[in-house]
Amino acid sequence: MGTRTELIAAISGRYRASSRVEKGKILDELVAVSGYHRKHAIRLLRPGGGDRVERQRRTFRRYGAEVREALIVLWEASDRLCSKRLKPILPVLLAALPHHGHLAITDELRDLLLAISPASMDRLLSDVRLVARGGRRRRAGFSWAVRRAVPVRTFGDWNDPPPGFVEVDFVAHAGPSAAGR
Repeated sequence: MGTRTELIAAISGRYRASSRVEKGKILDELVAVSGYHRKHAIRLLRPGGGDRVERQRRTFRRYGAEVREALIVLWEASDRLCSKRLKPILPVLLAALPHHGHLAITDELRDLLLAISPASMDRLLSDVRLVARGGRRRRAGFSWAVRRAVPVRTFGDWNDPPPGFVEVDFVAHAGPSAAGR
């Protein structure tokens, strides 16, 4: 690696000062000698190409402690529903609980709770769920692939198919012949 770094340092000045045709030749030589992929070699020869600058990611928390506390109350009131089923009934719960004095929320908090996704609910409720089940993490059973393949029908999914729709499968247990006896 040290030799490759020295080679890049020696070639980079000549590479930057050359024409397009000469850059292609220099690049071909570097790829042949170093074994680098061509695109990687181009990146290394660009100005500042060998320097990797670590960017710090800013973390932005949209949902604070007040959203979490209100979500815990809603989760308990719904008898600890999963987040996919809790999301569609949030408007119903948000109308009922403040009316009966179980939850006091502002309009801003109501908007945040209505906008929260099921995945964000799972993240906010993860440690509360762990405590609720006694500190044990749930182990996946043998049918995990089947469970992931079957979609979960929620409170808000009843538009397709509309209520009253029936599917029937007829299965004849007569063997290869349907003639009967």
